[in-house]
Amino acid sequence: MFFDALAPSSALQLIRFSDVDAFRPAESMEDARSIPLDVANFAAARAIVNLPGCRIIVARSFARILDTAYRAPGGMVILPMTDDLRASSSGIELDSRVFIALRGNHHCHFVEHQTNHHALIMFSPALRDRGWFDRADALWVRIADPVAHLYARQLVLDILRTASVEPHMFETTEVAAHLQEGLLLALDDLFQIDPSSDRTAPNAGARSARLVQQIDDYVAAYPTAPIYTANLAGELGVSVRTLGSAVSKVRGMSLHQYIRLKRLWATRSRLLKGGGATVATCARAQGFHHLGEFAAAYRATFHEAPSDTLARARHTCRSAG
Repeated sequence: MFFDALAPSSALQLIRFSDVDAFRPAESMEDARSIPLDVANFAAARAIVNLPGCRIIVARSFARILDTAYRAPGGMVILPMTDDLRASSSGIELDSRVFIALRGNHHCHFVEHQTNHHALIMFSPALRDRGWFDRADALWVRIADPVAHLYARQLVLDILRTASVEPHMFETTEVAAHLQEGLLLALDDLFQIDPSSDRTAPNAGARSARLVQQIDDYVAAYPTAPIYTANLAGELGVSVRTLGSAVSKVRGMSLHQYIRLKRLWATRSRLLKGGGATVATCARAQGFHHLGEFAAAYRATFHEAPSDTLARARHTCRSAG
């Protein structure tokens, strides 16, 4: 599994447990109690990464009965990380199609029939509310959109790999914030923000159009500044959920997709200026720190490699000179 490809670093805490007696002290610190169902084949592991406003814990569990008291004042998401997860919670069967969302204090009772891999994403109370959690002290089991689920899972794994091989990226507040922003946008899609949530309000369509225009004006006014949706929502005096609804209505895509599209166009504009810029510096200025993923998204959008855009721009500059 993916734990084998990870190595601990200054940004990634990696812990492996070979027997339940070594595991119990770590578990007791979290107010959890497990009864293993297969002691002979016990194995567990955890990979932990901290971002500015959240902590990601990817765990390999084991066949067990689990009673735990979650304390999540800022909210938490539990996300299956493989296609074969099998468990139950208070009689509700869980598989890889679902994710769990909760905020506040909640006592959970699970039975895991096998080794499972899942991610716990715990949010700081200081993180701006994005409209995910309707009320505290409640737990929701939701069937996820498959595409959004897969993307969120892949992004979590990508953050872990980056923390393992490039821990210096987490030492820079701006880079760590970019990585977190990508994760928050992916979770926005996972929660499937309802684009019809404010259709009954007067002039809702006009209000949505004005909001999208304000987003465009903001991006145009600060073309080289990173785009953080929580800051953008605060600047416009609305919630992230309202922003997402407006973009969905007016642009026909999620806030995540729209912000990424704006960042891709901003990167392209910089590449077209040529000069001494490089693809890497232009991409990173817009928050694309995984250059392979950036190049794939750029090619899918513009039907050419970013290096081709830059080469053409430099050629044009030389010809004009």
